[in-house]
Amino acid sequence: MSTPEPAAPVPAAPASPASASAAVARDGALGTFSLASAADGQLAARGPLTFATARRARELGLQSVTAGPARALEFDCRGIAAVDSAGLAVLLDWLAAAKRAGRTLRYTHLPQELMALARISEVDALLTRGV
Repeated sequence: MSTPEPAAPVPAAPASPASASAAVARDGALGTFSLASAADGQLAARGPLTFATARRARELGLQSVTAGPARALEFDCRGIAAVDSAGLAVLLDWLAAAKRAGRTLRYTHLPQELMALARISEVDALLTRGV
């Protein structure tokens, strides 16, 4: 009986969002999820935000929420290519982290697929309002 090979380790995150213009989470089937800094406190989310990328995407977002001088954050979500309930959970976790850190976080251009999941979960108002 053979033992399964261990999963490949997730690469370490950049030291801070300011040190890299984009941080990436890979999903072999759908591509990559990234958060790219657009301006002070503004980030652009791109790629799939799904179960396959959620763990790494969560880490990237938490770094962005807690690092840097900006107190008001805005994540542009128009580039999210695919989403599932794990991706929705990541966005909610980022809101909670921002609130704990004493920062504001607002999402713009939320995809319709994501908003449908949010409505079913009764968190659509929270996503559109932010913290």
